[in-house]
Amino acid sequence: MPKSSKVTQRELSNEHVTESVADLLALEAPMDYKSSQMSMNMAGGGPPPIGKPDISPDLEDGRPAWNSKLQYILAQVGFSVGLGNVWRFPYLCQKNGGGAYLVPYFILLILIGIPLFFLELAVGQRIRRGSIGVWNYVYPRLGGIGVSSLMVCGFVGLYYNVIIGWSIFYFFQSFQYPLPWSECPIRRNGSQAIVEPECEKSSATTYFWYRETLNITSTIADSGGLNWRMTLSLLAAWIIVCLAVIRGIQSSGKVMYFSSLFPYVVLFCFLVRGMFLKGAVDGIAHMFTPKLEIMLEPQVWREAATQVFFALGLGFGGVIAFSSYNKRDNNCHFDAVLVSVINFVTSILATLVVFAVLGFKANVMNEKCVVENAEKILGYLNSNVLSQDLIPPHVNFSHLTSSDYAEMYGVIKIVKEDSFAQLGLEPCLLEDELNKAVQGTGLAFIAFTEAMTHFPASPFWSVMFFFMLINLGLGSMIGTMTGITTPILDTFKIRKEVLTVGCCIVAFLCGLLFVQRSGNYFVAMFDDYSAGLPLTIVVILENVSVAWIYGTKRFMQDLEDMLGFRPYSVYFYLWKYVSPVCLLILIFATVVEMAISPPGYNAWVQDLVSYTLVCLCVYAFDSSVNITHLFVCSCRKDCWLVH
Repeated sequence: MPKSSKVTQRELSNEHVTESVADLLALEAPMDYKSSQMSMNMAGGGPPPIGKPDISPDLEDGRPAWNSKLQYILAQVGFSVGLGNVWRFPYLCQKNGGGAYLVPYFILLILIGIPLFFLELAVGQRIRRGSIGVWNYVYPRLGGIGVSSLMVCGFVGLYYNVIIGWSIFYFFQSFQYPLPWSECPIRRNGSQAIVEPECEKSSATTYFWYRETLNITSTIADSGGLNWRMTLSLLAAWIIVCLAVIRGIQSSGKVMYFSSLFPYVVLFCFLVRGMFLKGAVDGIAHMFTPKLEIMLEPQVWREAATQVFFALGLGFGGVIAFSSYNKRDNNCHFDAVLVSVINFVTSILATLVVFAVLGFKANVMNEKCVVENAEKILGYLNSNVLSQDLIPPHVNFSHLTSSDYAEMYGVIKIVKEDSFAQLGLEPCLLEDELNKAVQGTGLAFIAFTEAMTHFPASPFWSVMFFFMLINLGLGSMIGTMTGITTPILDTFKIRKEVLTVGCCIVAFLCGLLFVQRSGNYFVAMFDDYSAGLPLTIVVILENVSVAWIYGTKRFMQDLEDMLGFRPYSVYFYLWKYVSPVCLLILIFATVVEMAISPPGYNAWVQDLVSYTLVCLCVYAFDSSVNITHLFVCSCRKDCWLVH
């Protein structure tokens, strides 16, 4: 060892030295979680032996490493860029002020997103363990943070892979012309052919999603049994995930070259194609028209903070697990900024694509509305319900434009004010179509699929779109599975292949809950309640553990020793004060929101052919007096009650 090394200097010095993380991690000795305290002078542990040879990290612990920096960056990008960038961010942008929403989002990305992402990268890279090992190494009593992170990963992985299964089903259904959701099915009643009533009252894409794909029940209480097609799709999804992660980063890293880059190819193709569609500019203009008054509402900032938080995958353990396979001198600060910027740009790109396509769909639906209502007006003219004098002379019904219809609609509404409601005419405003906010499965499997039925060569675009969703989901699932397997492999001596296969089998069996006919309701409930608040608590505990228990000054010094330069001083204040306060406010706002809004889900009721908000309430039965008491329920009057 060189004479100038820190360890050698300590051996030659009689001065009392306070150990640091940088010093501990340069040692060869195997880690003992029970006695390791990161030299915090806490009971139950002592300083590790010193004077060991300074050997390379890879040789020191035999830990696998990324083949290249590009492979690692693609893995982090693939994990952080997921389905939420495509179907959650555009919805929030539309709902919360259009272009104005980007301001609070970007501010919160700087204040809490990048600093906390940098923190997880640095901790994982320096300690070179998964989520459980990292926090055990900091202090054994903090190991529960890693366990909590692992459990949340498990919950999210269970339902997230179901969405990949749905995408696989639609992917294979797309190899048909016309697409199977482009028209309503015809039911034969003897010699008479009628359109399926449920489809006629809703739409072809809505019917295909709820009846042909999910065959959904009307409530979560009615399981309806397993949907065998979705069960096979889920099995296929877990087989793909298992094959991708079975050899750890040696296999998942290679998969990331394709799964991380292919979605950008598809998004770019959709953007170019979308810009040539009629109405695409209207959709993009509507999307980015700022509504500055909405930007000041607290709800906008809460949802922006939540989206920043989940967009980067904080708290899942995947970020820590991926970075633990890096060399200790890797510039993780650059990685944190780069991945965060890529994530933000991807969200903007996806928003452009989504609203270019939805603008086209809105234009098609608006023209359809004009044609249908023009036929009504012609019928009223022929039956003398309306006078021909009400129709402007320049209006040509064979080439009726939206502006002509709007003018005609306005005249009829004024003249026939008393009986106008009985005519059943609609205003057919493009703005109304654009304001119909959709997100999640409603965007991917209903709105977007409906828009693609109007594309030339629609099967090709449908195949590309759902293949993109599969790859986006796969990238996130690889990170989620790595967040589960890495800490277990670090803690227990078990072959990674055996562990991976075992986890996939158990996950598939547990995931059968989500492929019942009522499974979509469980997916919605898990998405709303299983990850949001728990992950926020996990991340604030990580933040407090580093900034207040271990110490921000000592952590900054460790980063300087690891990176070769001292990070900007602003990180000191962000980690110590700003991020914890923002996370506490976010937790408080989330708890208040959960208290105000009862737990529930939107149910598709076949008899009503519409969505119904269903509230979940808890009842207690007192057998002594034969009375049922409602003790947990804050349902609104427009909710169905399920107990």
